[in-house]
Amino acid sequence: MSERTPQAPAEEEFELRERKRWLFFGLPFTFTSYILTNKKLTTVVGLLTTVEDDVLLYRVMDTSLRRTLIQKLFGLGSIHVASSDHSHPELVIKNIRGAKEFKAALDDQVERERLRMRFRTGEYIGSDSDGDGCPDEFPYG
Repeated sequence: MSERTPQAPAEEEFELRERKRWLFFGLPFTFTSYILTNKKLTTVVGLLTTVEDDVLLYRVMDTSLRRTLIQKLFGLGSIHVASSDHSHPELVIKNIRGAKEFKAALDDQVERERLRMRFRTGEYIGSDSDGDGCPDEFPYG
């Protein structure tokens, strides 16, 4: 008789897609889409040449929702994502429908990914991008 090892429960796949829209009337006639999964936030831009950029969720430090009066009139919003990703330290998810729900899902998935990876976050006081041991705010000290 073979002994079976208990398997961890399968991680539930999550995917949420939104498209960037025109500000007026909220029509999706742009070639930009945003895909949120369990592990990353992907921005897909282009028609003939497509560029995909990913931000791993455990790198997201902060999110904020901004809605102008015009965006409110057409049911749109923009989400600003601050991350420690070198290619996209500031990512703007612009003019999407259901921005509150997308932000809530993003925050939830970020927290789940951090727990899954056992990633501890502290407060970011400064960054040391040049490797000299001094935060960038004090380059000579």
